[in-house]
Amino acid sequence: MNVLLVEDEAKIASFVAQGLQEQGFVVDTCPNGTEGYALATDRTYDVVLLDIMVPGMDGLAILKALRGAGYAVPVILITARNELDDRLAGLNLGADDYIAKPFYVEELVARIHAVVRRSSGERQNFLAAGPLRLDRITREVTCGGHQVELTAREFNLLEYLMRSPGRVLTRTQILEHVWGYDFNPSTNVVDVAIQRLRKKLDPLDAAQWIESVRGVGYRFRPPEESARGERP
Repeated sequence: MNVLLVEDEAKIASFVAQGLQEQGFVVDTCPNGTEGYALATDRTYDVVLLDIMVPGMDGLAILKALRGAGYAVPVILITARNELDDRLAGLNLGADDYIAKPFYVEELVARIHAVVRRSSGERQNFLAAGPLRLDRITREVTCGGHQVELTAREFNLLEYLMRSPGRVLTRTQILEHVWGYDFNPSTNVVDVAIQRLRKKLDPLDAAQWIESVRGVGYRFRPPEESARGERP
C-alpha cells in the first residue's frame, strides 16, 4: 500500500516510516501540513496518516479540506493529545480512525488494514487471476495451491500489476507506486525486479502473464485477458 505520513517530529516520522516500510508499505513523509495537503491531492495513496499538530495547515484543517473536496481515501489521525474532544472532532470531520502517541507500529499497521478493509470492501483484499491468488492482508501469494515466496518489494510489484490487468504501466509509474518517488527514473531496478518475479512464477506457468511492452513498461495479462487480443 502507498501511505502518506504527515508528521513534523523527525524522529517519530523516521521511526514510523521505517516500521511501515519493513511491513511492505511505500511511505512518503511530509513535515508540513500545507505541503501534506498538496501531496494528498496530487498523488494516489491507499491511506493518509495525519498528525493533528503540524505547522502550516493542522491535521484537522487538512482533513476538513480533503473531505470537503470529496477525497475518500482513508485517513487516520495521529496526535500526542488524547482528549475526547480531539477524537470527536476528527471523527466528525470524517476521520476513519484515531491513534494517540505513543503507539506500537504493529498497532498502526493493524489499524491501517482495518480502515482499508472498511473503505474498499473485503473482496478487494484478495486479487485473483486464474490459479494465481494474492492476499493483501496476509501478504501471501499462491498459484494452483502452491505457495510463492516473494520479498516485500516483489509482493508490492505483483500486487500493483494485478490491480490493473491489461493496462500498460510505465516504468516511472511502477517506480512511483512500488519504490516511492525518490528513485532515479533511469535506474533498471524495475526490469531486474520483473525478471526475478517472472523467475519465481515460471515453474507455475504464470511468468508469461507479465508482458513487456517495448519502450514503455509492463502489463499483467492473465490467460483470459490475453485471449481477447494479440500479444505485442
